[in-house]
Amino acid sequence: MNAAELLQRDAATMAAAVRARTVSATALAEASLARIAATDGRVNAFTDLVRERALARAAQLDARLAGGANLAELPLPGVPFAVKNLFDIAGLRTLAGSKIERDSAPPRTDAVLVQRLEAAGAVLVGALNMDEYAYGFTTENSHAGPCRNPHDLERVAGGSSGGSGAAVAAGQVPITLGSDTNGSIRVPASLCGVFGLKPTFGRLPRTGSYPFISSLDHLGPFARSVRDLALSFDAMQGPERGSLRDPGCAQRAVEPVTPLLDLGIAGLRIGVLGGWFKYNALPEALTAVARVAEALGARERVELPLVEEGRAAAFLITNAEAGSLHLDDLRRRAGDFEPLSRDRFLAGALLPAAWVARAQRVRRLYAEAAARVFARFDLLLAPATPCAATPVGTEWLTLGERRLPLRPSMGLLTQPISCIGLPVCAVPVWDAHPTLPIGVQLIAAPWREGIALRAAAALEARGVVRAPVAPL
Repeated sequence: MNAAELLQRDAATMAAAVRARTVSATALAEASLARIAATDGRVNAFTDLVRERALARAAQLDARLAGGANLAELPLPGVPFAVKNLFDIAGLRTLAGSKIERDSAPPRTDAVLVQRLEAAGAVLVGALNMDEYAYGFTTENSHAGPCRNPHDLERVAGGSSGGSGAAVAAGQVPITLGSDTNGSIRVPASLCGVFGLKPTFGRLPRTGSYPFISSLDHLGPFARSVRDLALSFDAMQGPERGSLRDPGCAQRAVEPVTPLLDLGIAGLRIGVLGGWFKYNALPEALTAVARVAEALGARERVELPLVEEGRAAAFLITNAEAGSLHLDDLRRRAGDFEPLSRDRFLAGALLPAAWVARAQRVRRLYAEAAARVFARFDLLLAPATPCAATPVGTEWLTLGERRLPLRPSMGLLTQPISCIGLPVCAVPVWDAHPTLPIGVQLIAAPWREGIALRAAAALEARGVVRAPVAPL
């Protein structure tokens, strides 16, 4: 199998081939860069490439192998990856999807998670398209152009980590990193038909990433297999050292999930979320949940108390923190923002402090109510998005007799979960819509990513969920 063919497989297979010296890390990096060159004119997943860096890193790995090292200690040797362009990459401006940050100085060091993936042997190839300042669910970026869904180029890839989902679906790289504040990993994973992991809030350090909402921001991986999610997640876990640390990071010890993947679902108490999660989903999304529930033997319906109030609280907190973060630029350079982002930031800057304080109290009560639900269940199932990918430029979403603005409504089902920091694995279902994938959220209690990934692995082994490369 040559490097181009191997690039369409999962990262674990690529890593094994590099260790066995049946393919070189350089050949894989070149294959990834060639695939990007051949396809990204249509997909627009990438904003920047780091070609020389990638080839130099791959050459170092090949030299170690030639010198007799077997790289058995590295989980991802030679595996190409890319990151949302809010992750710092040394020498490359961190744009965060904006025009304003084009005037900023390039960082001198990589984001912590970039460093950790490279320490695991992976090879960084570039930075990925996103919604401006991570505020959106479609990646229709007016500065970089819209990112398109590789499975239907007339449709959106989701957001705000749209480039991260699209690059994996397009077979450009097998692993990417994104951020999830209100659903920005799970939405593009759902629409692009790939696997995505939003870890527990505070599990992975955010040092070296451009913030959106510091009290809600999560970072996590996308991949074409559950094992790849687990391998990359394990490589990024662990407390931070040094003086410059993410104050939101829990400094929790590494708790590997890869050894748990083959344990199956025996003994897991699994419920299907109803109420809000049924009312705000089209039939295709509900069918996807039903497929997953049947495969996992989940028959009990459960409602999450205060979920609507929790989403409202998340909206207020998001707007207020974002407005405060960008206030100086709103005063000086309002015309350089995308209009929708600018207006929402301005609205947030004007919110009364009493409203935000009340939203935080509601958030706490909602988290306590969710904890009581997890005393009865190990895993909860819900749609990841209300619908499959919509055409680029779509303004409205019709749910029953309601007509809702599409862009914020793509997060109807994810925002209430990230508001309280729960870990979620998004898995892609392919037989709920005539031509497109749609995702299901596997939601676990805090620090129980392994349970969500166990269930995802069982679904993947049975063929219920899968992440094929788009036939571009």
